Amino acid sequence: MEMWDKDYFNEEVQAYIQVDKNGNGEFQFGFVYGEIDGKITKQTDGDRFEFSLAGNDENDPANGCGWIKFKDSDTIEGEFRFHTGDDSTFLARRAKK
Repeated sequence: MEMWDKDYFNEEVQAYIQVDKNGNGEFQFGFVYGEIDGKITKQTDGDRFEFSLAGNDENDPANGCGWIKFKDSDTIEGEFRFHTGDDSTFLARRAKK
């Protein structure tokens, strides 16, 4: 993540974002966690998943939006934007099972 370092975003659990086929999911990085709800949108540079989010940031309510785009079958890039707060791009790889 561009805004937070690796020590922070993996502090409580390994940072993750999960989305099901209906566009619902959850995420956590650092002490920020919540649910997401979104849909695939067409962009000039390809499809991306745009979402709203609601959750907590160190027990304070947090909400906002973001997007995710596949770079390849195992890598995504995206952005989290918190309402009246921070925003950060990110790059993530599929977790090994």
